[in-house]
Amino acid sequence: MAAAGGGRRCRRLEGEAARAVLGAAEALLFDCDGVLWRGEAAVAGAAEALGRLAAAGKRLCYVTNNSSRTRGAYTEKLRRLGFPPAEPRHVFGSAYCAARYLRQALPPGAAAYVLGSAALGAELEAAGVPHLGPGPAALPGPAPADWARAPLDPAVRAVLVGFDEHFSYAKLCQALRYLQRGGGAGCLLVGTNRDHRLPLEGGAAIPGTGCLVKAVETAAEREAFIVGKPNRYMFDCVVSEFNIDPARTIMVGDRLDTDILMGNNCGLTTLLTLTGVTTLEEVQGHQESDCPARQSLVPDYYVDSIADLLPALGD
Repeated sequence: MAAAGGGRRCRRLEGEAARAVLGAAEALLFDCDGVLWRGEAAVAGAAEALGRLAAAGKRLCYVTNNSSRTRGAYTEKLRRLGFPPAEPRHVFGSAYCAARYLRQALPPGAAAYVLGSAALGAELEAAGVPHLGPGPAALPGPAPADWARAPLDPAVRAVLVGFDEHFSYAKLCQALRYLQRGGGAGCLLVGTNRDHRLPLEGGAAIPGTGCLVKAVETAAEREAFIVGKPNRYMFDCVVSEFNIDPARTIMVGDRLDTDILMGNNCGLTTLLTLTGVTTLEEVQGHQESDCPARQSLVPDYYVDSIADLLPALGD
């Protein structure tokens, strides 16, 4: 792609360049929805491409901002859709990474108040972090004075916000009260990701976790620590498990503001697939800009689909 700006350039990954880039890589990190599959259907050729990468000795890991599935659920979906066998340790979802962060950040016995799914609660339980909050919640009385007097668990030292289909004013009130208790210094505010919109098939979309995080941040008048992409904490989790070399790692994703930005910030080779939400026109717009923030969203390479890598991977 030609560009008028003086910064990063994005090129189609094909031919000799594809063979060289893939040959030099030791590890590849894949976003999932929009890259490997769309809903419950695998992207055509994606499973075969990953199979050839695994056969060539490449380490394959999966990094996703989705906090509504456990690592075990992801490995099962990979198996069901025909991808190479993966263990839970190969999956770095924002639910797992949030649990990992709280296990390290909280004192022994401290609990988290969770605005999130059962899967988020399961990852906290697996990490040994006590928690409460998943599921529906009702206001504890008819008047604001009742809402401000609802019992608080003395063990709670963190509020964790993930995707929560039961998000409500009652939960927002309770989260604020935990974050205000004792002046707020003793309670962490953590979010799984800032994805503001979740695309669906046919061009539809629903509000994402970022909308819920912003609501809590606005009420509490403080900023959350975000564990998911583009924060490098998710990549640090991968490095702590596998000690991979950033210079020999490829980040493969379909979103510029999460996948590509994290990869660029962490010194990875970045590869955009056009099977998800980003278009080439968007890349071109960032590439032509002289703004460093927009340039940081430009990937090194792009392909129409992961299946485009098959010729470079041989039989």
